[in-house]
Amino acid sequence: MKALAILVAATTLLLSGCATTLRSDVTVFHEWPGDLQEKSYVFETPPPGEDTLEYRSYQNLVSGELAKLGFSQAASARDAKLSVGMQFSTIDRPVKVLSATDPWLYRPGPWGYPRWGYYPYRYRYYGFYRSPFYDPWLWGPMEFRETIQHNYERHLRVTINSLGGKKLFDVTVQNTSRSQSTPQVMPLLVQSAFSGFPGESGKARRVELELQ
Repeated sequence: MKALAILVAATTLLLSGCATTLRSDVTVFHEWPGDLQEKSYVFETPPPGEDTLEYRSYQNLVSGELAKLGFSQAASARDAKLSVGMQFSTIDRPVKVLSATDPWLYRPGPWGYPRWGYYPYRYRYYGFYRSPFYDPWLWGPMEFRETIQHNYERHLRVTINSLGGKKLFDVTVQNTSRSQSTPQVMPLLVQSAFSGFPGESGKARRVELELQ
């Protein structure tokens, strides 16, 4: 029974470690009519270079969130009252990171700590902790290693207008994460865009969702 309890605890810890919090900055501007009854819509046609299978898959995500809010996708513009537009982008922002290893920290004993000593910094030197008994002639100099850390900036914009051209809803979602896969992150970005629809106009807010 004790072994089983340990196994269950380890499994729970492993599963809890699989979730990552995705934080997005969401800004909404809208003049949404409170008495709007007809919510049929069509998607705006994207430029030819952007009409990809990836783009259409994200349109399906938007369509799914709109369906939860009572919208319905019409077969053609003749049967719709609204038009929905979508734009997205992913930009890789690489950052140079320099890590330092202090050989003293590898040495167990009364003055050294038996643990790893990596201290990353970006573009500038931070002070490194070092024991007062550290001797570079005895333990060796600090070791440095340069790596590139990738930060992916993602922008999602969804607009809803009347077919006559009146602007009704405009939301922008911005997120920066280490995740390279946009298809993995996009469902939560779309969900963040419609969280609390239509929301407070002209106010930016932070939306946090769990990414498995």
